[in-house]
Amino acid sequence: MTSYVVKRLAWMLPVLWAAATLVWVFMFLIPGDPARILSGQSSDPEVLAAVRAEWGLDRPALARYGEFLGRLARLDLGTSYVRHRPVAEIVADGMWRTLFLAVTATALGTAIGIGFGAISAARKGTLLDGMVLAVTTTGITLPTFWLGLLLRLVFVSWLGWFPPSGYGEGVWVLGLKLPDPANLVLPSLTLAIFSSGYLARVTRASLIEESSQEYVRATMARGASATGALMRHALPNSLLPVVTLTGLSFGQLLGGAIVTETIFNWPGLGSVITSALRSRDLPVVEGGVLAATAAFLLVNLAVDLSYAVIDPRIRD
Repeated sequence: MTSYVVKRLAWMLPVLWAAATLVWVFMFLIPGDPARILSGQSSDPEVLAAVRAEWGLDRPALARYGEFLGRLARLDLGTSYVRHRPVAEIVADGMWRTLFLAVTATALGTAIGIGFGAISAARKGTLLDGMVLAVTTTGITLPTFWLGLLLRLVFVSWLGWFPPSGYGEGVWVLGLKLPDPANLVLPSLTLAIFSSGYLARVTRASLIEESSQEYVRATMARGASATGALMRHALPNSLLPVVTLTGLSFGQLLGGAIVTETIFNWPGLGSVITSALRSRDLPVVEGGVLAATAAFLLVNLAVDLSYAVIDPRIRD
């Protein structure tokens, strides 16, 4: 197991290098002059030259790329052009807020998805099954931006139950600022509804497949109800695809739920990257994308390792 983990971690390095290089090339090719953005559109040529020299923007592209790779090798993400702060600090702040949102949305979406999927499988072919399938299909097909705006319209404008956006005052716990619960509800629900639809359908299909196995029929022959056999015996053995999908959803959310964070003005990693793109703050964009890529790879590794815990047969 240890050698497997080491190999997977080693394979992360070329993936991170590729992601960093693609972002660097993309930011280098798009129109716009970071120096002019930093110094103002009407700056004198002398001011522009001084800004380019200060940030190394006057050097050839290959030299800047080599310097960029050298910093990465030293685990140095550089300094923000705009905020004049270490990129690692900026990314860490955004990542923490996105992490909290992603954990909440994933937990909520998993609970809803498994619950709906189990109900649908237990009542296969009934009206309730059809209603669950219709609801989950609708959740999958709704665009995230439209769903977020709809939730704001209903629960903020009409009912006034929740604040419209932001992180709230929050509380400090172990040096980390947690959001106000009221500010967390709508963005996490927006993300959870989308992921719960896929989880419900996967759970339903896995339970129906497991329910046809002989051990389930044997359990029912010993007097257990169909629902009891499904929940107690079939459900634990059908969790592998559910865990896979949950891990992928969580990894994608860590990558920055940019649309949802924008709608609800959530100061997470997606908002950090979006703001840096507007101002062509290259170091922050690179650091944010690298953090998102690394988080996604680590989540996938954790999902693979969890298989051995869920299904002991995999360890053999």
